[in-house]
Amino acid sequence: MESFSLILAIVVITALAFDFTNGFHDTANAMATTISTGALKPKVAVAMSAVLNLVGAFLSVEVANTISKGLVDETGIRPEVIFAALVGAILWNLLTWLVGLPSSSSHALMGGLIGATVASAGSGAVHGDVLVTKVLLPAVAAPIVAGVAAMFATRLSYTLGKKADGRAAAKGYRTGQIASAGLVSLAHGTNDAQKTMGIITLALVAGGAVAPDSDPPTWVILSAGMAIALGTYLGGWRIIRTMGKGLTELQPQQGFAAQTSAATVILASSHLGFSLSTTHSVSGSVMGAGLGRKGGVVRWSTATRMFVAWGLTLPAAALVGALAEKVTGLGDWGTAVVAVFLIASSAAIWKISRREVVDASNVNDTEEPAGVVTTAIAAVAPPPAGSLADDLTATIPSPAPVSAPMPVPASVAVPESVAPAVPPAAAV
Repeated sequence: MESFSLILAIVVITALAFDFTNGFHDTANAMATTISTGALKPKVAVAMSAVLNLVGAFLSVEVANTISKGLVDETGIRPEVIFAALVGAILWNLLTWLVGLPSSSSHALMGGLIGATVASAGSGAVHGDVLVTKVLLPAVAAPIVAGVAAMFATRLSYTLGKKADGRAAAKGYRTGQIASAGLVSLAHGTNDAQKTMGIITLALVAGGAVAPDSDPPTWVILSAGMAIALGTYLGGWRIIRTMGKGLTELQPQQGFAAQTSAATVILASSHLGFSLSTTHSVSGSVMGAGLGRKGGVVRWSTATRMFVAWGLTLPAAALVGALAEKVTGLGDWGTAVVAVFLIASSAAIWKISRREVVDASNVNDTEEPAGVVTTAIAAVAPPPAGSLADDLTATIPSPAPVSAPMPVPASVAVPESVAPAVPPAAAV
């Protein structure tokens, strides 16, 4: 029977809170394209995704074992270290959600764990080979592989559908898109829910509640699956808007290709135990689908902001995790200070987010500003036919209408001296 201390209970609750933020932060991975193309209503989409996230949590524990057994030396880790790592991950998740950027919850968690571990036990407690082979390399490869696959899948879809009836093809692709979105949700549960399972299991080992090298207990799998499902159901509407409308305009064929490609990459990585970022995979596939359609475009200004966030995720979460570990190392009062800071910061971010509410009613509205390249092209491009005349008409005022002469009563004689002379041309 597992024995719990107060700090261990705090760590488990904080881990489930992170799992909850992971759910609404990453809902866009599964359902953004489905919502943006109109294949599913927003509320129906997130409900479906939540259920499948819960189911996916029970399919495998390979990624959980990578987190709990492979990334750091579990023998030298205290529960306070896990708590500090979760603080860094949660705050990064909330900040990127606030600005609507789809960053990696997985990398935030691992960054926080690495930073807190190094601050507590030194860099030797981090297994560098596991970090490189199962975290960093998949982080680079996943969006590239998913993007290339989605680009070719999109081109193939349009080539095969040339002779098909437009409405029938669109309906078929929407149906396929729903199925592929379900597959992504299932894959998300097998990958992201397991990261929290791994963290909780690592905390249980550190607190002496379970034996080293143990697999996640059943209650850990169930609670992690339910937490991520609840977060998914509430919907991270800000990031859904960015993923579905901010990167590119998607048609059903593109949405189907993007989600199928992403799901394939995520499921393959889960089977191999790679702690893959589902955000990177889906973002790469969405950009690939945008480039795969003739005339399709990718809003590179949005993509650039995403790339910057991806690059900052690991070091930023690691820095916060390390600072939090230094404070918790001061004793129980230090842990209390970090807990209060986490709660206050989360409440402040939530309050700021209420200034501009994004929900199911306006998730497909986008006000993405034109980029520098688009503005420059518009400045030098010739105006379309007819626009010059329209501009001149709008600029040069029309002459004032000439009023008709007032009728003169027959009884009033007009002197010849004041009568208007008749021009010769008129007389002729």
